[in-house]
Amino acid sequence: MQAAYKVHTQAAIGRFKPHEVSRSLYASSRQALADVQSGLDYRQASVILFLVGDYASDRGQRPEPCLVLNKRSARVRQPGDLCCPGGGVTPALDRPASALLKLPGSPLRRWSYWARLKQVDANDRLPLLMATAFREGLEEMRLNPLGLEFLGLLPTQDLVLFNRRIFPLVCRVKWQRRFFPNWEVAKIVPIPLRHLLDADRYAQYRLTIDIPAPDRAAPEIKIMPCFLHHYPEGGREIFWGATLRMALQFLELVYGFIPPQLTRLPVVPGRLTPEYLTGTRG
Repeated sequence: MQAAYKVHTQAAIGRFKPHEVSRSLYASSRQALADVQSGLDYRQASVILFLVGDYASDRGQRPEPCLVLNKRSARVRQPGDLCCPGGGVTPALDRPASALLKLPGSPLRRWSYWARLKQVDANDRLPLLMATAFREGLEEMRLNPLGLEFLGLLPTQDLVLFNRRIFPLVCRVKWQRRFFPNWEVAKIVPIPLRHLLDADRYAQYRLTIDIPAPDRAAPEIKIMPCFLHHYPEGGREIFWGATLRMALQFLELVYGFIPPQLTRLPVVPGRLTPEYLTGTRG
């Protein structure tokens, strides 16, 4: 491991300060709010909660700053992927709840940059997106929205395969330590930030996309970065895709971390089959 990455790793252990994270996310928050104003189509929008908090990643270990992810169950599309809780906007449910987020004491009103940035959100779309994210977190993992501290927004992401635009809201889980996943979630996976800041844990994901398409006669090969999360008892998770892109943006904005070049990383094979688009629905 290079010395620079060791410095980043140590920084993640002792330097997670919410006000510093909010300050680091100010520019991306401003840009994301501007993106929300420009032609947001709720039918194609997905809102996710990028959750950080102190957790023990393995039994017997002390709690430390972690990124808290869900592992998608076999009954939903993209089964087995690590992702953030979230989903699409349901205006009939989310508009009434969004009114509560404008009240004093709400996570939005407690955000230190809301007074400075609320003029960018002239159409009050951030409260609606936040209400969506909080509802989805409650449904998927019984996440208590009253125990969240909003820290800002990451840049928006386009999920081309599913024609979705993702709006990531960064929140700190202040005190909740147990989650109760619903049928959409196989399990909760906390990954220590110090691991995500360890260059040796990244790999080159060589993904064979074996999904029929009108413009493709043979499987397509795509190469992208991935992160390998190992369990002490054996086994691992491959963390990749749009959620990893968001995690890497967070690590760069907050800690200045950039992973090694793809060509320098070991190769890990993977395959996507048609079930990836639908789940097994068992």
